Amino acid sequence: MAFRVDELLFDAVKKQAYAKQLMSRDHFTVDGTLLEACAGMNSFKPTDSDDDNNSRGSGENFHGENRSNKTYESTTDPDARLYRKGKGKEAELSFMGHLLTENRNGLIVDAEASLAGTANEWDSSVTLLANQSTRPGQTVGADKGYDTNEFEEGCWELKITPHVAAKIAGSKIDGRTTSSDGYRTSQRKRKRVEECFGWMKSFGLMHKLRHRGLKNVDWQFRLTAAAYNISRFKTLMA
Repeated sequence: MAFRVDELLFDAVKKQAYAKQLMSRDHFTVDGTLLEACAGMNSFKPTDSDDDNNSRGSGENFHGENRSNKTYESTTDPDARLYRKGKGKEAELSFMGHLLTENRNGLIVDAEASLAGTANEWDSSVTLLANQSTRPGQTVGADKGYDTNEFEEGCWELKITPHVAAKIAGSKIDGRTTSSDGYRTSQRKRKRVEECFGWMKSFGLMHKLRHRGLKNVDWQFRLTAAAYNISRFKTLMA
């Protein structure tokens, strides 16, 4: 079985954190962020491909021209996807980075990059949770974007209780969950994952990717996550 340097380093750092009881194995947070691809919009050109992969987003209008991931592709990085995070946000060629953090000290438990796409945000988060050892009473906090059947059913299949921020209307989270002390704690702790993304983009230089292709982006993202954990050790051990 082949191992990658980023995986070996990340696991070695995590083992040290567990040995020093700096990481919880019971209560987690998941979140994702957009990573700007190492490719410009001028490289997004028509293709004859009829690939209808559901990870590819809907088209965006550029000066009257409708560009879609189904009919366009970046000549610089074919894995980059045109995506925008929300209304009013500019669409960019992007990847997604996903983190699973623990709630004791906000350290990163697992990290993964994926193609940019709404469904990938939920799928990758469930995959990160599935990589963890199962223990009774595990919970995972998340923002409103994860208040979906796909994510919550994936959590229940893993026997992990989803503590997702409930939508005002159409929420999948019941009142028994939202009224619990554990839920309120998860919602308070989950905001610390933003510190990880902030460090990785500012100090870890992940704001603008320097590698192309999903495999290389995934390598870079996990290696930067390991560097974040190392940087936190100094503070925690002090």
